[in-house]
Amino acid sequence: MRKRLTPLLIVVVGIIIFILLRVTRDQPEPVGNQERAWRVATETISPDAFQPRLTLYGQLESPRRFTVVAPLSGRIAELPANDGASVAKGDLLVALDEADIQPRIAQARAELADAKAQLESEKLANDADRQALRMERRLEDNARKALERMEQLVERQMVPAVELDNAQDVLDRAALTVANRQRSLTAYPSRLAALEARVERAEAALDSTRRDAERSRFIAPFDGVIGSVQVAVGDQVNANAALLDFYPLEGMELRALVPQVHSQDFINALGEGQQLEARSLDVQPPLQLTLTRIAGQADASGIEALFRVNNPRADLRLGNLMAVSVARPSRNDSVALPYSALYGNNTIYTVNDSRLQAIAVERVGETLDEQGNSRVLVRSQALQSGMQIVTTHLPNAMSGLRVDTGDPAAESEE
Repeated sequence: MRKRLTPLLIVVVGIIIFILLRVTRDQPEPVGNQERAWRVATETISPDAFQPRLTLYGQLESPRRFTVVAPLSGRIAELPANDGASVAKGDLLVALDEADIQPRIAQARAELADAKAQLESEKLANDADRQALRMERRLEDNARKALERMEQLVERQMVPAVELDNAQDVLDRAALTVANRQRSLTAYPSRLAALEARVERAEAALDSTRRDAERSRFIAPFDGVIGSVQVAVGDQVNANAALLDFYPLEGMELRALVPQVHSQDFINALGEGQQLEARSLDVQPPLQLTLTRIAGQADASGIEALFRVNNPRADLRLGNLMAVSVARPSRNDSVALPYSALYGNNTIYTVNDSRLQAIAVERVGETLDEQGNSRVLVRSQALQSGMQIVTTHLPNAMSGLRVDTGDPAAESEE
């Protein structure tokens, strides 16, 4: 019996000792949950009127660009300029061989001379027809009188009847001759008009050939740049074949796509007579541009705006891609902040009782500070003068997050 109770007593004693130790040991002070505070930098705001800037991307073009074509078929004799060459007003751009031009001028002159000769011949022939008609009418009258006398003689049986037939034949032939001559004189005005028209056509053909001969030596009408050359000296070209492209530096434009969200601002600015200025971002020294017009068509992505280049340079080339910063119409009650203050496209944070508070804003563009750094422009009715806006970009920013306004380079640790 004692052997069976011994293990049970050991267990009971062990439990009693454990309970005594549990009750009598020192209790540690409770540890509370400590919340981390993120150090952030802030900026005091003061809403004001700003002129936002918008970055656009476009391509250089020229509305005055044109293609020089061959006025006549012939051989290229001179081509002093190459692709991309700058030329001055009055410089020779391309010339056809004179040996191919002069025979055409000579042929046109000969055709004009022939047309004038035929016209003069027709006038002389008409004068001759009028004189001949007077004589032929007298002959017709004489033949009629002879026929009447012959009829009297036949009635008196003084001549055979066959003589009467002969007299009638003479009269008929005389009448036919008069009729033919009269028809010729009647048709004279139409023949004269046709020959005069032929002379006019020949004169026009000669003038056209002379103009083509002058254009066969194409002289630069203004200072400009040769875009591309499609021929070489010695090439045989057909009439209207493209020879080279040429464009002036003055009047060069940038065609840029304006996003749909900003398109109405640009349309309104032009309608109100405002001048929207722009400057290039990736061309140095910067180009100065002015919005001149809006393209006639738009799509879902936006509209195309055309900017005149105010200070063109010889190193500019059509087709160059370019980024420009456009000064948009002024916006009131706006705030300029560093881009680090913006979360997404429409959220910034202020600090309220050491905790972040989100503010929904409208992004209206960008501007430059005194040091030339880009800053985002936002506005909202919730933004008040003197408000502290967080400029440190936190990866876990959310409303209610505990922050400590101080050095943004470090995080606070408890």
